[in-house]
Amino acid sequence: MKKFDLRKVLLAGAVTAFGVLVFSPVQAQDTFTYWGGLIFSEEANNLFVAEVEEWGAAQGIDVEVVMINQNETVTTVSAAIEAGNMPDALDMGRDFMLLLSGQDQLEAVNDLYAEIGEAHGGWLDSASSQVTGEAFGDNIYGIPYATNGNVLFRRNDLLEPAGMADAPATWEELGELARVINDPPNLYSMAFALSNVGDGNLTTTMLQSWGGRIADDEGQDCTIDSPETRAFLEWITAAFADGLFPPGATTWDGAGDNTAFQSGQAGFIANPGSVYVYMRDNDPELGEGTLYSALPAGPAMLISPVATQVRAIPVGGDQTELAHDLLAYLADDEFMAEYFSAAIFGPALESHVDSAIFTDSPVHAGLLDLALNGTAGGFPDVSNAAFAEYQTNFLTPRMVQRIVVDGLSIDDAVAETQAACQEIYDKYD
Repeated sequence: MKKFDLRKVLLAGAVTAFGVLVFSPVQAQDTFTYWGGLIFSEEANNLFVAEVEEWGAAQGIDVEVVMINQNETVTTVSAAIEAGNMPDALDMGRDFMLLLSGQDQLEAVNDLYAEIGEAHGGWLDSASSQVTGEAFGDNIYGIPYATNGNVLFRRNDLLEPAGMADAPATWEELGELARVINDPPNLYSMAFALSNVGDGNLTTTMLQSWGGRIADDEGQDCTIDSPETRAFLEWITAAFADGLFPPGATTWDGAGDNTAFQSGQAGFIANPGSVYVYMRDNDPELGEGTLYSALPAGPAMLISPVATQVRAIPVGGDQTELAHDLLAYLADDEFMAEYFSAAIFGPALESHVDSAIFTDSPVHAGLLDLALNGTAGGFPDVSNAAFAEYQTNFLTPRMVQRIVVDGLSIDDAVAETQAACQEIYDKYD
């Protein structure tokens, strides 16, 4: 694999995406430091911190747990690599792990992966497929702890009285339902992020369901410039022009769709489940009016991507053995059952499948189904480092923004994105 300037690649895209560089926290010497992925569940975040602190107490060492917004992981880690100030272990998504592993920034954890799998009945295919394979050579660089993906939330209390109780089977059908209940500024039906955050990459899934592709079957040449991409862009930009999207959707942070739905100002969102947890605890009336289903199909295919969250160990640390011990400790069945009940994830290990939350909660049942039956991340594209970088730089939502915000024609936005995409893929020839 061809090397490239990690800081230039990651900061060039991510700093623009988040507006300002988030400098990494400075950890104390001789303290074991873990950077956890902050999610939209205070209970789950607190459970995780307490579990790491309990492990530290049993080891007789000082620990520091820093919870980082997952939409800021790229910028925070990039700054830490530049400063030589990485933690002893941290959470991240699979795509970012792939980029870092290609730059020799992560320890290989093959033996630890095998050990944890054996202790917990094996790894689910949806998790193992995203940390193994040709993209990683013979090594494994992350320990999956959860799978996740989007479930479609819909305001049934608005749709059913209008005679539309069934879940939309296609994105185009969803658009038609959205037009019936749309009531701006009180309610914008299609509260899907079109911004430079992870949620905005739902647009890549949409594009692919139209039959569009990021690259060819070999994962080498970009294929953004296609009739299928144009057809998708015509649909989504028409929906934006018709006022179905909230005006701020192009600049939302990672909580934009959550806030819109929780405030009763959204008809549809795609969410892993954090909004369900909020409604369960804070707004049962809204929860009773909400129903859930799989993501709709496009004109070409149905895609329900499964993502994997991993725990990784940076290279060069002097507490690697302790990091191995902690990652095995955190896979404990009892702890993960408690964590899943408060969090918004599906399982990655066979022994976690039987956690009660996956039958007791409709959203978690959907996340389990996704973990067992969803499509592999990136499908139908090749989920290689180039695709990961394309996603990390949010090129599909940026393409939509260039049309609906900057006024570019569809042809010009496609040509611009095709060129930017090919520049990324050329690095990996």
